[in-house]
Amino acid sequence: MTLATSKPPIDTPCVKVCFVDPKAQLCVGCFRTLEELGRWTRYSDAERTAVMDALPAREAAYQAGRGATR
Repeated sequence: MTLATSKPPIDTPCVKVCFVDPKAQLCVGCFRTLEELGRWTRYSDAERTAVMDALPAREAAYQAGRGATR
């Protein structure tokens, strides 16, 4: 008998509201760039953490540029 080992789920900021603002080139659900979205599963844990740490400021800048708050 062999035990199947499964990898823990990958942390993600995805909120399942996927819409990319063509001007900002950001998903307005999670505020990741197109490159980040495409490479997310290949990033290391440290790379994903760095991106997730940057998302609140990215969202604030996006909202300020639109003159709105979330």
